[in-house]
Amino acid sequence: MINVTIYNEYFHEQEYEGIRKVYPQGIHNCIKDFLQTDENLSIKTATFEMENHGLSPEVLAQTDVLIFWSHAKQDEFSDKVAENIKNRVLDGMGFLPLHSAHFSKPMKLLMGTTMSLKWKHDESEKLFCTCPTHPIAAGLPEEIKIPKEEMYGEYFDIPKPDDVIYTGWFSNGHVFRSACTWTRGKGKIFYFQPGHEEYPVYFQKEIQQIIKNGIYWCAPAKSSVIIRDCIEVK
Repeated sequence: MINVTIYNEYFHEQEYEGIRKVYPQGIHNCIKDFLQTDENLSIKTATFEMENHGLSPEVLAQTDVLIFWSHAKQDEFSDKVAENIKNRVLDGMGFLPLHSAHFSKPMKLLMGTTMSLKWKHDESEKLFCTCPTHPIAAGLPEEIKIPKEEMYGEYFDIPKPDDVIYTGWFSNGHVFRSACTWTRGKGKIFYFQPGHEEYPVYFQKEIQQIIKNGIYWCAPAKSSVIIRDCIEVK
């Protein structure tokens, strides 16, 4: 069983009617709904307003993979919790930041760069698979179309990724390294760009499959699902 915690600020969905119509139960619950159909995943959720943002040391200690969506409250996120997340990744927890979480405190701590980029609203996006042999791309087409998305464009100030699995092309001509992986300490990190809160991106089956694949790739080797067919480790 892989223990997954989904963190979402859960502010935009409550403050803006248009966003609430897209994600009436919040982005975290949308992601939870499609993940919990997998019997190998145990899902918890956490939001900004909870104590320790729902990410106490005890919760993090029990988390194999942390999915992280943030935007409006990046600067207000607890420095201590961010440090705890970084340390858990170094100890082996998988980390899957989504969309604007590229600019989150945990991501900046782990990457050590500004994480800056270009952006623009109301574009369409095509994701082109640039690493088809990677497990995160398993079972997915070479090209994925997203009808509406917020454009993220280069230059994206990140350390050189271990792999760039998808490159995004936007209708205004910009391109972006949209699906990147890194290893930090014992932990694996998968950053995935699609998922602006105004658009129903997380309802797309291909996007859901990429996130599922990302969880399995990020999960530490101790997870029973990962080592089931391997030699038992004492």
